[in-house]
Amino acid sequence: MMARVFTQAAAIRLGLPGRTALEIVSANTGAQAVTLRLAEIPPQDSAVAPRGPHHHRDCEECIFVLSGTGRTFADSGEYALNPGDTILIPQGENHVTRNTGTTPLLLLCFYPVADVIPGTVEPAVQDSRTTS
Repeated sequence: MMARVFTQAAAIRLGLPGRTALEIVSANTGAQAVTLRLAEIPPQDSAVAPRGPHHHRDCEECIFVLSGTGRTFADSGEYALNPGDTILIPQGENHVTRNTGTTPLLLLCFYPVADVIPGTVEPAVQDSRTTS
């Protein structure tokens, strides 16, 4: 294996509720032990049901806030998020991150597994990867 550059334009678009999610690096792109996603959560729309919590059975999730403001609701508490903040979600902990501002909440999400889908438990969501 050799070093590679991945562009956002080549990322796999995920059909996940309540956000736009791009899978930049994963087993689908040749990674052996990491998944990297870019997620954009729009401001809350009272006409749209908010996303419910989910968890990852086989790995932690590390989220870095690029821009916007939000709040992560987890089994262990509620956590305010601002640009430059990082939150680490333990393996198996139910959580959901919501936008609390008026601009999109942009997040980088890291998982220490090449394919996060099989270990993710989220009601009514299946593997919905499509190429962009």
